[in-house]
Amino acid sequence: MTTISVLLVDDHTVVRSGLKALLGTQPDIAVVAEAASGEEALIAAAEYSPDVVLMDLAMGPGMDGIEAIKQLRERRPRQAIIVFTTYDSDADIVRSVDAGAMGYLLKDAAPDEIFSAVRGAVLGKSVMSAPVASRLFQQLRNPDEVLTPREAELLSLLTQGLSNRDLGKRLFISEATVKTHLAHIYAKLGVDTRAAAIATAIRREGMR
Repeated sequence: MTTISVLLVDDHTVVRSGLKALLGTQPDIAVVAEAASGEEALIAAAEYSPDVVLMDLAMGPGMDGIEAIKQLRERRPRQAIIVFTTYDSDADIVRSVDAGAMGYLLKDAAPDEIFSAVRGAVLGKSVMSAPVASRLFQQLRNPDEVLTPREAELLSLLTQGLSNRDLGKRLFISEATVKTHLAHIYAKLGVDTRAAAIATAIRREGMR
């Protein structure tokens, strides 16, 4: 069994300790390093090469989470980074995605949601906390949008990291129909990947 290595970045020791203990209950996930600031995160990432970085946004004086994400992406373009924060404003979500985060979890997320996000990140899946995904869906279903209601719903479900098969089951449509909808979504948003579609959708929401 392959173990997923994780770097925890948060300026609160209690938060890191609790998250480390939680992730430690999973046999396929191991916390290999911790950091209390953006600067420490860059050093730890270079030393330990973690599969996934769980990054807080606000961290005392010095480099914040957004800047740390940008620099991590520049140094390690394929680094999987998930924001783990209490902040859920549209501005924070957009800035995080623009910086290069592929997931956005709130600190009240359920354990299974955190586990799934970490496992999904390794596979290149974008996962967001339910409240964030819900707000995104509400924005996308606006009739003034170019996406149809079904396309908006499917795009919202993409934030949960579902496969095409799972999307089909959730929407009661065939996998082929899912692929057709995705092709239309990508074309309308001018993107060619799931992560890019989600990022573009969030960016559009933030510009409202």
